[in-house]
Amino acid sequence: MKTKKFLLFSFLILTAINTYGQIEQDSISTVQEIEKQVEKKAKIQQLEVPIYKLFPTDNTWASLKLNTRNGKIWQVHFSISKDSFEGTLSINSYSLVLPEDEINGRFNLYPTDNMYNFILLDQINGNTYKVQWHNDDDKRFIRRIY
Repeated sequence: MKTKKFLLFSFLILTAINTYGQIEQDSISTVQEIEKQVEKKAKIQQLEVPIYKLFPTDNTWASLKLNTRNGKIWQVHFSISKDSFEGTLSINSYSLVLPEDEINGRFNLYPTDNMYNFILLDQINGNTYKVQWHNDDDKRFIRRIY
């Protein structure tokens, strides 16, 4: 009788251990699969949303280049004449967010009725900035709107 109880008890313990081990392994596999799907989706999102976008101004020869991850902005000039200026001028050379908070598409520019002014919007936290482009260095700037 003791042998039967021992065998029954042993069987129950082994079954419980095996079942627990199987559940834990299934959980680990499920978590790993979800992590793979999230990584894949993040990679797809990073490819779908560009880091840099070019915004036209009312000036035929000037556009604004925006880093959509961190809010850096440059004024880009081109020319069809060899004697005219062609190149980039910095409007905002510093990141508006910490490196770990950078996300493709976070920032976007919106034109205003004034051809020299745009509104920069942080689409995550809602911060807004006045961006003024100009050929004169002392008239180019970015300023937070509170």
